[in-house]
Amino acid sequence: MGRLILASASPRRRELLAQLNVPFEVLPAEVVEHEASDSDPRHLVAHNAALKADWVSERHPEATVVGADTTVFVDETVLNKPGDLPEARAMLRRLSGRTHTVFTGLAVRRRSDGLRLDQGVASEVTIKTLSDATIEQYLERVHTLDKAGGYAIQEHPELIVEGFSGSLTNIIGLPVEEMKQLLTRAGLIR
Repeated sequence: MGRLILASASPRRRELLAQLNVPFEVLPAEVVEHEASDSDPRHLVAHNAALKADWVSERHPEATVVGADTTVFVDETVLNKPGDLPEARAMLRRLSGRTHTVFTGLAVRRRSDGLRLDQGVASEVTIKTLSDATIEQYLERVHTLDKAGGYAIQEHPELIVEGFSGSLTNIIGLPVEEMKQLLTRAGLIR
């Protein structure tokens, strides 16, 4: 069956990939991701996912490698991970009372036989109208600095999330259903 490697340090992606019951190892790619806020979000996540998968695949050509990247998009602007709490606060204010799109790019690579699979997934999230007090309460409870858009839908959603459409696992960072389809095409799931 061959090795499966997740080219990501994200604990959320690790948990989500584990739901597929396929043994895998984690080897984060040592790459500089493209993060320009004026990027096309679909291209940005596809580029970064491929960058990660290609980097690990070059070093482990026999393995099947999964790369993924997720971003939040609102007002024609990409919101990546906030650099600090003031930036996280500003992101939550910007998302307050509005619907935004969460894009994830998936890239599956296996150099030994030239396997290259790519897929993009989009979901929508509506954030409640947030008071400054609610934003502070949320930031006290949830570590948001490693999360695109400055929030995590799976942590205290009652404080900030009005609703969502599309894949919940995509919003968390790895769309499980689409990942399963890609790994089936790669021959790792029957």
